[in-house]
Parts: sequence; structure tokens; C-alpha cells
Amino acid sequence: MASRTRRPSVPALSGTALIETLLGGWRALSRLDVDGFAVQRSRGVTRRANSVVPLEPPTDPAALEAALARIEGLLAAAGEQPVFRLFTGEGIDHEPVRSALAQRGHAPHAPVHVLHRGLADHRAAPDPRAAITVGSPPAPWLEASWRLAPRAEDGARTTLRDLMAGTPAIYLALDDPAAGSRAPLAVGRAALVPHRRRTVAVLDQLAVDPEHRRQGLGRACVDSLLALARVQGADLALLEVESENTPARRLYRSAGFAPAGEYRYLAPA
Repeated sequence: MASRTRRPSVPALSGTALIETLLGGWRALSRLDVDGFAVQRSRGVTRRANSVVPLEPPTDPAALEAALARIEGLLAAAGEQPVFRLFTGEGIDHEPVRSALAQRGHAPHAPVHVLHRGLADHRAAPDPRAAITVGSPPAPWLEASWRLAPRAEDGARTTLRDLMAGTPAIYLALDDPAAGSRAPLAVGRAALVPHRRRTVAVLDQLAVDPEHRRQGLGRACVDSLLALARVQGADLALLEVESENTPARRLYRSAGFAPAGEYRYLAPA
């Protein structure tokens, strides 16, 4: 039986272009390019912004081992443990890096799925309840996002603000006056990442108040962000979702997203 999931109606991204666009959507505070790897550091807040990503790693085994040793040494000098982020997808071959890391005692974590959706056929309008800001994250949105999805790392609140300010984005918050809410019940973000002559929307920070889930707020956030991204000139949307998050994966599939690849974090066992 043929799948009903819609595919992007514009050229999808693959290979290094896909990886760099995802990195641009959640831009690390510090990035050092070492022997074909992007070494990202952001005060230890979020693995996405504190991981090492192969872009054009050495193909020679000895050169690869030397690069990994150099990266581990740089991070050890900063008192940090290396966490690598390895992708699987069209035009991406991280298997030699994966094999070398396994020999060095790194173990893989659960996969994170990368999904994409073309925006040419997206016809939904933004939800009329939406409060919308384009540019840097506004203070009320940051407050709502932190309330709905707090983090435990030291200084996480300030670091998250700094991370999101690194890329122009659409910030959306939804409330429901009928429910008597005085604060947003759902939030979302769409980073607007340039890629050559096009713009790609990278969705993240989607969160819904636990007491108001299964009421369509998540889908309203996604549809509204896609509509607003299209107005801003984006022709493709990307997002990342953990394999264990079945409700979110079901939501994104219903919104027309399809698989574009996946990645796993590898860290010392």
C-alpha cells in the first residue's frame, strides 16, 4: 500500500548541506572546525550545541585516528567529555567514524529522526490565537518556553536565549482564552536558515502544556509556523524528533513530514 505521507515538492537537502542547515538552525555559541569535524561548544547546554559533527572527515584511517585524538585532547583540556553526533542519510557516510569511535569505547544512544516537508503545497493560515514575533526571541516567549520545557543545566536559561538569538527565527505562542489561560499553552520556533539562494525553516522548541495536550495545540503550532515560514520565503522545513517520542512523530507525520535521515550521539561508555 502506498504511503500517504507527502514528500517535499522542492529539492530536498542531503549530505553536508542537510547537516549544515540543521547546525544553522541551532547555532552553537562556539564552533571550531578541526580536520573536517565541527566541534561545537555552548556551556554544556543541549547536546545539539555541544557535540562534534563530521562534515568532511579524513578518509585515511590513520588520519582519522589522529583527528579523533586531537579533538578528544582539545575537549579534555577544557574539562569536557567528547560527544559525537553521527548522521545516516543520502550522501552521508559516517560509518568509518562510527567504527573508529566504537574502537575507542564510544557507545551509541537512541536515534533521532530528521524529517522534512516542502512548503509549496502548504495552504493553512496561522492560528488566530497566535502571538508572533520574527527576529530575536522576545522575553514573554522565553518565559513561556522555559515554563513548558525547563532544563536542569546550570545557566541553561541564559544559554538557551543566546543559542536562539544566533539565527533569525519565527517565535509563536498560543493561548486559549476559552480555557481562561493567562499564559501561553503552547510555543514553537522556526529558525530561518539561508542555504545558497533559498531559505529553510528548522522547527524546534515545540512544547505544549501537559494539562492541555491532545487538544490540537501542537498541530496548530506546527501548521502556523509552516505558514509563517512560507511567507518569509522558506520552501522547505526540517525538524528533529527522538525515536521514543511516538506522539510527536505521529503529529509530524500527520502534518506531512517525511524521513530525511537520522543521527545518533556517541559518547564514552
